[in-house]
Amino acid sequence: MIKTFLSAAPALTGALEASEAAGMGIGGAAVTALLGYSVIFFGLVLLMGVIALFGKLMTAKKADAPAAAPAAAAPAAPVAAPENKPDIGVRDGVRVCDLNGVDDKTAAMIMAIVADNTGIPLNELRFISIKEL
Repeated sequence: MIKTFLSAAPALTGALEASEAAGMGIGGAAVTALLGYSVIFFGLVLLMGVIALFGKLMTAKKADAPAAAPAAAAPAAPVAAPENKPDIGVRDGVRVCDLNGVDDKTAAMIMAIVADNTGIPLNELRFISIKEL
C-alpha cells in the first residue's frame, strides 16, 4: 500500500526500499526516532540542571563574599565635607552659559564640536562662557 502511494516519488521509494533492506520497517524507524528524541530531550534537561546548579553556586559565593569583607575592614577616617564655593555659571538656580556676542546657532555648533572632539557626552560638559575672538 505504501509502495503504491510513493510510486510517484522515485526518491522516496528508493529510501523506503533501503530501509526495508536494512531490516527496519516504519515501526522500527518510529521507535528509533522516538529514542533519538528522548535522548536529546534528556540531555537538554540535564544541561539545564547543571546550569541552574552553577548559577546557585555562584550567587551563594557572591552573597558570602561581601558579608566577610566589612567585618575585616578597619573603620575609615571621616571624610571632610566639601566647601560650598559659589557656582560659576548659575543664575537664580539655573545653569546658564554667557554668550558674549555669539548667536545661539554658533554656540550650539561650538558645543557640539567640543563634545565630539573630546568624546565626552554633551550633557556631561559644562560651558560657562563662549565669546568670539
